[in-house]
Amino acid sequence: MKYSVNAHSSIRIQDTMILYIDPFQISAESHDADIVFVTHSHYDHLSKEDLLKVIDSKTVIVLPESCLEEFQKLEISNTLFPVIPNQTYRLKELSFETLPAYNINKPFHPKENGWVGYRISMNHTNYYIAGDTDELEENSSIECDVAFVPIGGTYTMTAEEAAHFANKMHPRKVVPIHYGSIVGTKEDADLFVSLLNPDIIYEILI
Repeated sequence: MKYSVNAHSSIRIQDTMILYIDPFQISAESHDADIVFVTHSHYDHLSKEDLLKVIDSKTVIVLPESCLEEFQKLEISNTLFPVIPNQTYRLKELSFETLPAYNINKPFHPKENGWVGYRISMNHTNYYIAGDTDELEENSSIECDVAFVPIGGTYTMTAEEAAHFANKMHPRKVVPIHYGSIVGTKEDADLFVSLLNPDIIYEILI
């Protein structure tokens, strides 16, 4: 398997490089990250304790421009790569896009914060990591091979909303995230996959 979810929204992708997205509740020190992608500044996505377990001195940390001040409080000296939504970037032979990630009817992730999800292209595979978001019309046509979609409700989409979003986007494969530790349950994951179109492959990794 080229990717794994150790907890919550903490994703590891290993291919031509090793990527982490929002490392959180990391159990063992690896110091193997080429690039870490941070979606926003909440503690369960921007965690100094967990960053220090996966980075080494050469790791580049990608994060929204609006998170720079919060990150500097962590006193980590790695190279930073600030981004804004709706842009395409290239870093270390890797191309990626930033997609908007925000709440529509909840106050937790305001659009004006400029927080993001990522569509990462590596070795002919496109990974979409939605970040903490509601179902957004501007993201419904994203083309990807694997989509990591939050399902836990409260701060993000519910299982029902996430399934509707995934069915509209129609990735080849979808992985539910953002449940099981802070909000959301295994039952939410079961409900999510039960509502998917039958031709969408799913994996439950938490």
